Amino acid sequence: MSCDLIGLANSGVQELHPYQPGKPIEELERELGLSDVVKLASNENPLGPSALAVAAAQAALAESHLYPDASGFALKKKLAPRLGVNANQLTLGNGSNDVLDVITRVFLDKDGSAVFSQHAFIVYPISVKAVGARAIITPAQDWGHDLDAMAAAIEPDTRLVFIANPNNPTGTCLAFSDLRAFMAKVAEQVIVVLDEAYVEFVGTGRGEEGLALLKDYPNLILTRTFSKAYGLAGLRVGYAVSHPDIADLLNRVRAPFNVTVPALAAAEAVLDDEDYLLRSQQVNREGLAQLGAGLDTLGVPYIPSVGNFIAIELPCPAAPIYQALLERGVIVRPVGIYDMPNHLRVSVGLASENARFLAALAEVLEARW
Repeated sequence: MSCDLIGLANSGVQELHPYQPGKPIEELERELGLSDVVKLASNENPLGPSALAVAAAQAALAESHLYPDASGFALKKKLAPRLGVNANQLTLGNGSNDVLDVITRVFLDKDGSAVFSQHAFIVYPISVKAVGARAIITPAQDWGHDLDAMAAAIEPDTRLVFIANPNNPTGTCLAFSDLRAFMAKVAEQVIVVLDEAYVEFVGTGRGEEGLALLKDYPNLILTRTFSKAYGLAGLRVGYAVSHPDIADLLNRVRAPFNVTVPALAAAEAVLDDEDYLLRSQQVNREGLAQLGAGLDTLGVPYIPSVGNFIAIELPCPAAPIYQALLERGVIVRPVGIYDMPNHLRVSVGLASENARFLAALAEVLEARW
């Protein structure tokens, strides 16, 4: 075949590299013949899924021959009052990643641009380039977003600004006052996306801050997920909260059956499992403290995090340390693609898993230095 098939794609897609997920446990077991692997690579909930969510998903399988409710009526009816919004402000997605992609397709084309920060979530440049739009990347400040620089970077063709709060993979979090000051600077024709995938881990009251801004700024979109604190990463349920007019636009583009029957049922059920959410938050707080104390003992610097992960800084490129940890049955995440070649991102696990990582890291560092 003489046809250049790659050349048929739009120029933005040609420049992209596929998203690289954390290495699966099964893959490492096959490669190295290991049987006791700890995965701390993908910011998954170490508690496993909620029992209520599992039961609801299993019951819903009996209706697998039917298409899902495309509107997600029951889930929206339960979720909206918890957020203090109306159901017509919600857009459901196959994880918040799906929602971010829909937002990009609605508001961007080859004549537009989007602003986001260095070290921000890798999906932003992927989605922006996929539609042929221009990415404007601002330098980070203390591993987090420099909102003044982002405001100054907005150009006449800018239609979207992405802010990850907390940010993945650095775990940094912006103050509410800074976010409000930023929104006051942004023209109303620029849509600001506040990506709050990890907001449930931040602390009491922080989940209300973005919602408070939403009431004052109709050009703001919040995106959230059931993948992290609610433990449904494998079922893929996310959502956006926005002005009803924006939600209407998003729902015009959103695939009509993008959330499955079991996923809808599980998400609805886990909202009733308050104990599960509280335990998730407690395990995460204790795990961050355990990892921080262990890294301090080892003399390994790290970026203070409010997410369910922590980025550690090594005195050398992280790739060989990552490989050495794999050989000891511990999967973490290299983040060189985020312009952080000397860092590894480590998800918070159960206490035993965190201890396993710290012991393996100590062994690797001692062997090298």
